[in-house]
Amino acid sequence: MTVLCIACYFKGNEFIRACKQQGCRVLLITSQHLADEPWPRDHLDAIHYVPEEDEDWDLDNLIKGVSYLARTEAIDRIVPLDDYDLEKAAALREHLRVPGMGDTRVRYFRDKLAMRQQAQEAGIAVPAFVPVVNHEVLHAFTQQVPAPWVLKPRSAASAVGIKKIREAAQLWQLVEELGDEQSFYLLERFVPGDIYHVDSIVYDRQVLFARVHRYADPPMAVAHEGGVFATHSIEYGTDEEQALQHINREVIRAMGLLHGVSHTEFIQAHEDGRLYFLETSARVGGANIAEMLEASSGLNLWREWAKIEALPPGAAYTLPAVRDDHSGILLSLARQFHPDTSAYDDPEVVWRMEKDYHAGLIVASPSLDRVKELLASYTERFYHDFVAVQPLPDKPTS
Repeated sequence: MTVLCIACYFKGNEFIRACKQQGCRVLLITSQHLADEPWPRDHLDAIHYVPEEDEDWDLDNLIKGVSYLARTEAIDRIVPLDDYDLEKAAALREHLRVPGMGDTRVRYFRDKLAMRQQAQEAGIAVPAFVPVVNHEVLHAFTQQVPAPWVLKPRSAASAVGIKKIREAAQLWQLVEELGDEQSFYLLERFVPGDIYHVDSIVYDRQVLFARVHRYADPPMAVAHEGGVFATHSIEYGTDEEQALQHINREVIRAMGLLHGVSHTEFIQAHEDGRLYFLETSARVGGANIAEMLEASSGLNLWREWAKIEALPPGAAYTLPAVRDDHSGILLSLARQFHPDTSAYDDPEVVWRMEKDYHAGLIVASPSLDRVKELLASYTERFYHDFVAVQPLPDKPTS
């Protein structure tokens, strides 16, 4: 089997390695400016680069280029390694008739408007929202739904491009500034609450594995205001955990994910205690969530995803044995080029980030209380030792 990986960001090395270990022929298409990144070249059969002058990855050129490649490569699977690669992979699958999600299905995992409408139609609670298209409808929304609101790009990842709006005058100024880009946004009621993420392995439409984690602070607040990003597992078997497992299964069913992995976010509103769907994706969660999850479960989502993609016809995926420990992660931008985290020397530290101007740790323990205790202590120390603040860009950067 030949697997073509698409990556406009440097990520997915574990997926590439696992695919090769499953006996696949593995090809990679990435940006020319990522050529010097430490890709696992010994596990790749070929790397092809999108030239720097095509930094936006013109889709027509990509389809022509991959079609030319397909003259000599029988491509069996096309796998996007990042959120921003989902549409590219879908368009290529549609054009070459390769199995996997096509354009329409991918919208439920990339387009925040499409996924909200789909969830709402399935009876899943979502914060009140409206597309930024018809100004009369938008005005009616602002009259009926009290501020603050959140203006969101429909297809950006993470908190990129999101703006919190406190009054109608501010909204209309931003809408005017968007010009012809208005329809690529939606407006949503801002709901204060605790934000959770559920990371899943899905096979044959069934959620075979899912872990629930809670963010210490909303990712949007950390992204816009700076500080320490932190998340940790929650107690297994509690009403809280079971409710999130249930709504996650409902979302996966509504979006129609056949197989693969998913990272889905929910908010429990302070106002009414209700769980609301925020967004989902057909990918491994960012911010080293895969490594954190592996520390508590023993499963690596990249590897398991690769096993599923590499299955020969007629074969079935079997979930490996899973541990039920607890883990948490904290990350921040750092003032230092190579921040030294050696003073964080508790035995529960199982992973350290090695990235310029970034500090990060993962802790793991059978005890959730111990994980939370360490995260609280380390977060306070991170602010003193490392934390730097950088404005969030309005557009994604690689």
